[in-house]
Amino acid sequence: MLAKLMTCAIVGLDGAIVQVETDMSSGLPAFTVVGLPDAAVQEARERARAAIRNSGCLFPMKRIIVNLAPADLKKAGPAYDLPIALGILLSSEQVSADLSHAVFLGELSLDGSLRHTNGVLPMVAFAYQQGFADIIVPESDCREASLIKGPRILPFKSLAQLVSYIRGEIPAPECPPGEVEPAPSTVPGTDLAFVKGQEHAKRALEIAAAGAHNLIMVGPPGSGKTLLARALPSILPPLSDDEALEVTKVYSVAGLLPSDTPLVRQRPFRAPHYTISNAGLVGGGHWPRPGEVSLSHRGVLFLDELPEFGHNLLETLRQPIEDKVITISRAQGSVMFPANFMLVGAMNPCPCGYNGDPFRQCTCPPGVVSRYQHRISGPFLDRVDIFIEVPHIDYEKLADDRLGEPSERVQARVLAARARQLERLRGTGLATNAELTAAEVRTLCKVEDAAQALLKAAMKQLYLSARAFHRVLKLARTIADVEGAEIIRAEHVAEAIQYRPRSQL
Repeated sequence: MLAKLMTCAIVGLDGAIVQVETDMSSGLPAFTVVGLPDAAVQEARERARAAIRNSGCLFPMKRIIVNLAPADLKKAGPAYDLPIALGILLSSEQVSADLSHAVFLGELSLDGSLRHTNGVLPMVAFAYQQGFADIIVPESDCREASLIKGPRILPFKSLAQLVSYIRGEIPAPECPPGEVEPAPSTVPGTDLAFVKGQEHAKRALEIAAAGAHNLIMVGPPGSGKTLLARALPSILPPLSDDEALEVTKVYSVAGLLPSDTPLVRQRPFRAPHYTISNAGLVGGGHWPRPGEVSLSHRGVLFLDELPEFGHNLLETLRQPIEDKVITISRAQGSVMFPANFMLVGAMNPCPCGYNGDPFRQCTCPPGVVSRYQHRISGPFLDRVDIFIEVPHIDYEKLADDRLGEPSERVQARVLAARARQLERLRGTGLATNAELTAAEVRTLCKVEDAAQALLKAAMKQLYLSARAFHRVLKLARTIADVEGAEIIRAEHVAEAIQYRPRSQL
């Protein structure tokens, strides 16, 4: 007898409907799974066999063939366990029902209980878009699945409970409606009030947060670069509901969504070590998975000791910085992951860290300093809006018991600047000044006459590229938004220009 059930696969961050066809015939006992399954799907044969037996059902000693269609789509992960086991029960006529309206997701334990499955949120969203009314998920994934409004989510603890429901022996289990939790009023992390001195760097951090601009900090060891970077999330606006769902989908597919946190409400802060591989940073692998650039989507990607990451690794960031997505191509096709992040880099001015420091002498030969600084290419630097020097902190500032301006007050100014940007960008699909294209810069970044001469002089003296020129204008627009100005004035342009590097790093 032939049985057909529906489940869902993950391709990048999108879903794909997979039909599980189970055919049972006479002959020597055999259990075959076809349809480009990976090792985890092949192992579903043993899990399904044990789960059926331990759920009070009979595993048929016949020739069983399971086909996962479409056959040209590679299948990965254990989410096919439940539909495979249920398909065997339908083919052997141990249960009988019309299940064409439902999608089944879940990994099976040997005792028949249903375990957590990665990627439930995007799979449920896609299944509902395709018109499926009922989604069967493990009970542990109920809260995550119910964030999608519309479908009926049926959570089950085990295969035995699902079989009892199909037979009409028990009512359908209820899943409480998913509630989008309100954004937290305060963001955990380092408060700017505890960062001593570095007022210039704090100002640059505020401008970066207001317009989602990329930032690089240069300074000697111990000057507070890492502390400033870790304070950045505390002044960023809270995630909107749509942004929270985007981030949650990424973490769900990556298997990093905590069991007690169905919805990510904090902006991600990722700080990979410079020994990270190319696939770990931008994503990849035999079965493409999100990398750090996608895990920091709508958040902050902090690269400490920036030159140590290596030239080739940094060059791979150029495309996601510009396009806000990362495309991973393989022989069988391409997948696309979101990568709309704020890049924050920190580096020493030389290998010993004290080049140009007024208190300690640099021990690096000039050639070593030059090679170290030129590990970062010009095209990469062209994609960064703000460069700041973080100098040595004086004793008087460190010993001062007074606290600085708290993050909450800075965040209020950032929120006001973001609100002005949203109003100006209404209908464009953009949210921040950093996302402006050349066309938007021309129409939205109006400069007063006194600032035009300043821009002209900067172009000649700093040899700005066309991209750098547009970045100066976008940064000046953000500074004007922080100040509440409608038009970009000369002082806004002057401040934006001073955030350009004095020389090629």
